Amino acid sequence: MQNKEMFTGLKVVELASVLAGPSVGQFFTELGAEVIKVENLKTGGDITRTWKGKQEGDEAASAYFTSVNWGKKSLAIDLSKKEGRDIVYQLAAAADIVIASYKPGDAEKLGVDYATLAQQNPSLVYGQVTGYGPDNERVGYDAVIQAESGFMDLNGEPDGAPLKMPVALIDVLAGHHLKEGILLALIKKERTGEGGFVEVSLIQAAITSLTNQATNWLVSHQLPARQGSAHPNIAPYGDTYLSKDHKRVLLAIGSDRQFIDLCQMLELNHLASNPTFATNPMRVKNREALNIELQIGISKLSATDFMSGSKTFKIPAGIIQNIKEVFEMGEAKEILIQGENLTGIRNVISNSNGKLPDITGIFLPPQFGQHSEEILRDTLQFSAEQIDTLRHNKVIN
Repeated sequence: MQNKEMFTGLKVVELASVLAGPSVGQFFTELGAEVIKVENLKTGGDITRTWKGKQEGDEAASAYFTSVNWGKKSLAIDLSKKEGRDIVYQLAAAADIVIASYKPGDAEKLGVDYATLAQQNPSLVYGQVTGYGPDNERVGYDAVIQAESGFMDLNGEPDGAPLKMPVALIDVLAGHHLKEGILLALIKKERTGEGGFVEVSLIQAAITSLTNQATNWLVSHQLPARQGSAHPNIAPYGDTYLSKDHKRVLLAIGSDRQFIDLCQMLELNHLASNPTFATNPMRVKNREALNIELQIGISKLSATDFMSGSKTFKIPAGIIQNIKEVFEMGEAKEILIQGENLTGIRNVISNSNGKLPDITGIFLPPQFGQHSEEILRDTLQFSAEQIDTLRHNKVIN
């Protein structure tokens, strides 16, 4: 069985916008599911359609929107009208999964919450992402969550201001957690026939992802502090240096053996035998002095020679690359999605029997309401007259 066939026949209704929820929707499209993205007719749909960088032109959708909306069909309807809600009810009645990202209370006001939809489809799996949980009405914004969860306080140089990650990291993490919850619910459904409700909050996705930084506090009451890219428990790990040709390289030394090999490669054997640097705890304690010595050695090598030596001595290291350079790597090219004049990146990168999912023929990210008529006609068997009436009444686009 090809990976693409894993979810063939699975029907997903996406009532989500921005990044976390839609990333889950694209996950299912790449594995063969049919995903209908329900968008708000009144507001022009998913808000990220308008989130364009200053270099973007008048394309139908932003680069941001296209990042997580491949393979979906767009249905633009007015959910505030009964006829619009009835359309969602019919779709949900035949669906396996609903993905939602409403502020707590809004799904209930619109009549598209789990309790309402499950009355018509008890086997429905309903996955919801919120900002702060189902009982907190605060809207979740990635930047605010990064600030409140400790990520920004940890990120930046010691003498600099806290920094937000340049991607919506918490949304990405929450999307992965929501996938896990939905997949677990699908396993339960396979065994028992019962659906269920899955909820993931951005704040808890962020906090659980603090991992070792969290336990630095919980276990030892050591309050983590900003220290650039350096690792708080390992040295030199995350530390960067300039090569002879002024490229910045990074080391990720995780053991004393690797440190000895690094010193041999750089012809700095005296460092390995120096008690000040001989063990990882001592290197962490004396990181500043160590980095001065390592910079001297690395500055004598070009980045290419440095990486060649690292490969020979099996030293974990890399050259810091910009995004253009990243997509010149073979590993990056393997996970691209190509469609007409548009290029995207896969959501599913797990190999099965040495192969990535077959995404041949995957739809381009949809234009707003592109498939409204098709869905009503072919999926819900609406007549041309019914569709014209809905359009006349501004229920659909």
